[in-house]
Amino acid sequence: MSTSFTMIGGEGPESYRQHSKYQGGLLEAATEKINEAISTKLNIDLASNLVNIADFGCSTGPNTFRAVQTIIDAVEHKYQQENNLEEIEFQVFFNDSSNNDFNTLFKTLPPARKYFVTGVPASFFGRVLPRSSLHVGVSSYSLHFLSKIPKKIKYCDSHAWNKDIHCTGFSKEVVRAYLDQYKVDMESFLTARAQELVSGGLLFLLGSCLPNGVQMSETLNGMMIDCIGSSLNDIAKQGMIDQEKLETFKLPIYVAYTGVIKQIIEENVYYTTERFDIISHENEEIPLDPEFLTVSFKVTVGGIVASQFGQHVMEKTFEVVKTKTQEMLPQLANAKPGMQYLIVLKRI
Repeated sequence: MSTSFTMIGGEGPESYRQHSKYQGGLLEAATEKINEAISTKLNIDLASNLVNIADFGCSTGPNTFRAVQTIIDAVEHKYQQENNLEEIEFQVFFNDSSNNDFNTLFKTLPPARKYFVTGVPASFFGRVLPRSSLHVGVSSYSLHFLSKIPKKIKYCDSHAWNKDIHCTGFSKEVVRAYLDQYKVDMESFLTARAQELVSGGLLFLLGSCLPNGVQMSETLNGMMIDCIGSSLNDIAKQGMIDQEKLETFKLPIYVAYTGVIKQIIEENVYYTTERFDIISHENEEIPLDPEFLTVSFKVTVGGIVASQFGQHVMEKTFEVVKTKTQEMLPQLANAKPGMQYLIVLKRI
């Protein structure tokens, strides 16, 4: 079964737009390296003075606007210095699933922007742009979402049935099922982008990964998702949702090890790897505040909970999550750290 995982839209206090500083922190930390890569590695023909840029998994902003502007500034600096071009025009494609809140995205576009805008509602696991039309692509905190839930983890009569709502890392069979799907999805994503990118174009990938040897449920993110699963179980015991339906509910999330990501990229024949950096950023330390943590995970996971069980159940679930988070603070304080990456690929 395919799935569409979107953040909670709008501009309200419990929207992704208001709670995405953590994700934005990685972009800020990577800006200098993005500028350097564009300056030294981007090699495209600008005969038409038009540069096409795309963000794959743009959500609702504001991070996508910052990513796009970072790329535009770097491209302008590079080519106006090299070619003495009077003016480069930019076309920006904002891509996400059709369930994404594009209305909020378009309403909050920077008023002083100097680029043309196109929304592209489609899955980025396939091609979404014409062949050889893209000069620079970026995808930030999107590639840990799977295109679909591995079928064999959903049913209790399967040897790979996952009793948890995500891949905790402690069952080899479950890990293998998620990993197999992740590899298929990453290869599909990279192949689709290779068809869209011009030779010499760049693809920037930013996101989370796991240090080798660390299980997902040993990290703060993993512990919080476990907490959501536990809270859903409490709601089921109250009779608000069907237990059998809950047993088949799984999140399409897989945070890969750095070694796995490197292997997938190295095996892809369409790119050269210009950078593979592990990056720390100032928002990496998430505040251990129950209200903050609950809302942060509500804006990312709440949407899919609501789509499966209804808005009321989702709200009740996160009330329980907040209570449990308060009790979990000592464990969260001792969580093992995850890692963030910047990958720069150049189309051959």
